[in-house]
Amino acid sequence: MTETTAGPAQEPAASDRAAAPRRTGALVLIAAVITVVLWASAFIGIRGAGPHFDPGALALLRMAVGTVALTVIALRRGVRLPPRRHWLLVAVWGVGWFCVYNLALNAAEHTLDAGTAAMVVNLAPLMVVVFSGLFLREGFPKPLLIGAPIAFAGVVLIGLNSSTKSGALDIAGLLLALLAAVMYAGCTLLQKHLLSAGADATTLTWLGAAAGTVALLPWTGSLVGALQTAPLDATLWVVYLGVFPTAIAFTTWAYVLQRSTAGQTSATTYVVPAIAILLSWLILGEVPTPLMFVGGALCLLGVLVTRLRRRAAPISPAAPADPATEPDTTR
Repeated sequence: MTETTAGPAQEPAASDRAAAPRRTGALVLIAAVITVVLWASAFIGIRGAGPHFDPGALALLRMAVGTVALTVIALRRGVRLPPRRHWLLVAVWGVGWFCVYNLALNAAEHTLDAGTAAMVVNLAPLMVVVFSGLFLREGFPKPLLIGAPIAFAGVVLIGLNSSTKSGALDIAGLLLALLAAVMYAGCTLLQKHLLSAGADATTLTWLGAAAGTVALLPWTGSLVGALQTAPLDATLWVVYLGVFPTAIAFTTWAYVLQRSTAGQTSATTYVVPAIAILLSWLILGEVPTPLMFVGGALCLLGVLVTRLRRRAAPISPAAPADPATEPDTTR
């Protein structure tokens, strides 16, 4: 009788098992790049549309367009509603992220220069690093603790060299920017909690956007008036903001957040200011100062450090026993 061995056929090859995490890691990296590039481009869009739309009208039109685009994405991927016990949290998250955050940031940038607003809002990733370690039990990995402050120092350097408004610091604008930072941090932590509890990333983003759009409906009258007076290119900028930095970027953001820690994901957004000054240079012809280039390099370096992982010590296979050194057990 011939004896067959089924072992090798039942288990995937070691190379296949090693390739799966690499593929996932590559997809996470691609999604992160898409997110930060599109979020950086939002600064260009807001600059183009901001003078013709007040903060509420801009947020409402952006979120209305974004919700329509997210509806298409959700229907194509399949809607998987979260458990009913999470519906209230989903609504709170959506209103906080897509309504309050947008309103606070848009209003802050009407009174603060872009550099000051960026510095205050980018306190949020540092908040996420601290609170995710405390409340989500993600711990405090050394690369994250080192890289996040380096990246924030880059943001500060960019901000100090990109101020465009003069005069005394506006306290109301400062408080609004701080509110935006708190919303950013709190909503990132809440989203991570919902994703960890099993919520589908695409459906969660769609539901949150819809909740935020409903909360913005009181600004409908202001939006109607703005659409009657705004030039076509300004309106098209808002449409761009709704489709790309909102619908697509928040979908890829959720994908990354579901597969990384909240601290690592939020720290990745420190690349946004560096990309924003590059896009402003290429699209608007705004040449950065040398110190802004240094700040951008610090942002990139800090984010790179946060993504470092400790290498586990390789486990060497047990060496076959040497018969000459084995104790004699024969009796």
